[in-house]
Amino acid sequence: MLDDPRTVRITGDDTAAVFRRADDVDAESRPEKHRDTPVPEAYVWCNLTSGNSARALWLLLLPFMVVNLAHWMRPATAGRPRTVRLYGLLVRLAGLTLTVLLVAAACEVALDLAAWQCAGTPACAARHSWLGLLSPAAGGWWSPPGRRLVLAALVPTALTGLLWYLSHRTWSAYESQQPMSRDPEPEEDSGSGSLGRPGFWYGRRLVARLRAAHTAAGLLTVAAAVAAPAAAFDRRPGGPAVLDVLGWLLHAALLAWTAAVVWVVCRRGRSERRLDRRLDRHLARRLPLGALLLLLLTAVYTGWSRPGWTSTGRLAGDTAFGGLALVQSLLVIALGITAHALYRTRPDPRAVLRGLGGPAVATLACALGGVMSGGVCQRVADWLDGTGTSIPGPPVTLTWQASIIPPVLLVLLVLCGRLAGRTWRLARALRTTVEQEHPGEPPDPERTRRIARTRAMATLTDDAPLVVGVVSAVTLALGAAALTGALTTGRTPAGAASGTHPALQGAAQTAQFLGSWLIGLGFALFVTWGRRAYKDASARRTIGILWDVGTFWPRAAHPFAPPCYAERAVPDLTWRMATWIRSTGGRLVLSGHSQGSVLAAAAAWQLTPQVRGRVALLTYGSPLERLYGRWFPAHFGPDALEALHRDVNCWRNLYRLTDPIGGPVRPDGDRGFEVDRAPLKDPLAYGRTARHPLPAPVLGHSDYQADPAFAEEREQLLARLRPDLPAQRHEPPDGTPSDGHEPPDGAGVQGSAGRSSG
Repeated sequence: MLDDPRTVRITGDDTAAVFRRADDVDAESRPEKHRDTPVPEAYVWCNLTSGNSARALWLLLLPFMVVNLAHWMRPATAGRPRTVRLYGLLVRLAGLTLTVLLVAAACEVALDLAAWQCAGTPACAARHSWLGLLSPAAGGWWSPPGRRLVLAALVPTALTGLLWYLSHRTWSAYESQQPMSRDPEPEEDSGSGSLGRPGFWYGRRLVARLRAAHTAAGLLTVAAAVAAPAAAFDRRPGGPAVLDVLGWLLHAALLAWTAAVVWVVCRRGRSERRLDRRLDRHLARRLPLGALLLLLLTAVYTGWSRPGWTSTGRLAGDTAFGGLALVQSLLVIALGITAHALYRTRPDPRAVLRGLGGPAVATLACALGGVMSGGVCQRVADWLDGTGTSIPGPPVTLTWQASIIPPVLLVLLVLCGRLAGRTWRLARALRTTVEQEHPGEPPDPERTRRIARTRAMATLTDDAPLVVGVVSAVTLALGAAALTGALTTGRTPAGAASGTHPALQGAAQTAQFLGSWLIGLGFALFVTWGRRAYKDASARRTIGILWDVGTFWPRAAHPFAPPCYAERAVPDLTWRMATWIRSTGGRLVLSGHSQGSVLAAAAAWQLTPQVRGRVALLTYGSPLERLYGRWFPAHFGPDALEALHRDVNCWRNLYRLTDPIGGPVRPDGDRGFEVDRAPLKDPLAYGRTARHPLPAPVLGHSDYQADPAFAEEREQLLARLRPDLPAQRHEPPDGTPSDGHEPPDGAGVQGSAGRSSG
C-alpha cells in the first residue's frame, strides 16, 4: 500500500495498526522536509476479520450475524421514533428466538435422540458402547430416564456457556475501544446522521444486557427440556402429589424468569446520543445466575427416583419447534408491517424491496437457523439409528421443514436461470459498446467478449434484492404450509400424503427424501468448509472477506453474533485523524478502497465539524451507495451521503463498470464539485501497444492505485486543500514547541482487509 519495502509501525498493535514508510517516520519533527510532499500512512485492519484459525468457528454463528444485519436495514424515516423502537424490538425478539432454536436443537440431539430414544432402546444402545452407562439394561445409577436427561443436559448447557464466553471474550478483544469523548452535535445542525453520534460505536451496555438475557434464555430452554418429561409423568393419575406440586411450582418459576428475560430484551435499545460507559452489573450477573439456579433445581427434580418411568416415543420436540417456527413467522410479518410504515414516511426509490430488506433478511436468518438445526438433528439421528427402524427419530416438524428445501431450491434455480439469460443478452449487447470505446483498434472478438461479459456479470450485484426478496417470500409461504402440515397431521409429508393421488404421494415422498439428503449434504459441506478454513489460511482470508459486511455493524440485535470490527477500526481512525490534525494543524486526504471506504466514511462522520472540514475523501471501488446506501438506507441513504459531501472539504470517488462491488456514490445536491469521476477505463489498454506489449488485465475490483487516475485525483484533492489552510505553528506529538515551519503537506490514511478491501 505504501509502495515501499521499508515500513515502520508507528502506532497500534498486532491486530490493527498504522504504518509509515521508514523515511517518513520523523515527518512531524522535520516539517520542512515534507512541506511539498504528502506523508502517506496505511491503516491495516485485515486481522480483525481474517486472522487466526479460530475465526472459522464464526460460521456456526451465521444466523445470528444475519439477523443482526436486519436490525440495521430499517428504512429511513421522518420522525416516528416509536415505530423505529418497535422495529428494533421485533428484530431483537427474532434474535432471541434464534438463540432458543439453537439450544433447543442441542437439547433435541443430546436429550431426545441420544439419552431418551437411543439409550432407552436396547438395539440402539448396543451399537453405541458409549451409551452403555445410560442403558436400562446395564441397571446403573444413571439408567433411569430422568437421570439420563440430567446427564445429557450438560451438552446444551456447555454450548450456552461457550456462547457466553465467546461473546464476552470477543467484546474485550475487538469492541472495547472507546471512541473520542465529545459533546453530541445538535440534531438540527448535525449532518452526520446516526453514524456520527458519539455512542454509535460503543454498545457495551446493550451487548452486556443482551448477553445476559440470551444466556439466561439458553439455560431456561435446557431447564424446560429437562423438566417437561418429568412433569408430564408426575401428572398421570395416581402419581405422587408432592412431585406434581413441585413440578407446577418449578414451571411457574421458569415462566416468571422467562418473562424477566423477555422484559430485559424489550426494555431498551441502543443509546447512541452519548458515550454510555455505564453497565448494568446486577442485571448482567443475576439474570444468568438465576437461570442457572433454576436449571440446577430442575436437575434435582427430574433426577428424583420415579419407579415405573420408561422412555418411549419422542419428547415434545414437535411442540417446541413448531411453536418457535410460529413465533418467528409472526415476528417477521410484524416486522414487515413496521418497515412498510416507516418507508411510507420517506419513500426512497433506491432502498431495496421498498424498505422490506430488513424483514426479508430476518426471514432468511430464521430459515438458516432452522436448516442448520434440522441438519444437525437429522444427521445425528441417522448416525445413531443405523437401521432406520430402532428409534422414532427427530420431530416431524423438522422433517416437514426439510421437505420445503427442494421447492425453494427449484425456485432459486429458475430465478438464477433467468438472471443468467439476462446477463448473457446484456453481454452480447455490450460488445458493440466496447468496440465503440476503442475506435481505430484492431478488432479482437475474444477480448471484446471477455470485457463485455465482465461488465454484464458485474451488474448481477444489483439483482441481489430480487433474489433475496423472492427466496424469502417463498420460504415464508412454504414454511407456513409445512408448519400447518406438521401440526395438523402429526406425520411426515410422505405419511400424510399416503392414500391420496399417486402424483401427490410421489411429490411428497420425493420432497421428503431430497430434503433429508440436501439438508445432510448442506450440513456436511458446512462442516467441511469450516474445517478447511481452520487449516488453510487462504480459506480463512476468504471467509474474512465475506464477513466484512456482516461484521461491520455493532451487535445490536444478537450478542452471540461475530464481533464488530468497526468498533475497533472506527475509533482507531478517528483518534488518528483528530490527533494528527490537532498536533500539526495539517490537512488530510483520507482514502479507502472497498470496505475501507465505508470505514473512512464512518470515521469522518465521527469527527467534529471543524476537523471534518479539513479532511478530503478519496474512495475507490466503494460500495457506499451500491450496497450500503440501498440495503441500509437509514444510515447510508441519500441524505447521509449528501451530508458527508457537504461537511468534508472535498470528495472524489472512482469506480469501474467491471467492478461488481464498487459504484458511483451519487450524493444529492450540487456544490459545484462532482464526487463521482467518469468510469475508469478497464482494461487500461484494449490491444497490444508499446506501453502495454502484453494484454492488459481486466482489473474489476482490484488495483485501483495502479490506474493513473488515482494519483491524478489525489494530487487534485491536495491542491484543493492547500489554499484553504494558512501556515500554522506546528507542535510535535510530544508537545515541545516547533520552529514555526509549515506542517507536512498531507497524510493519506488507508484501510485494508485482506485482498478485497483497502
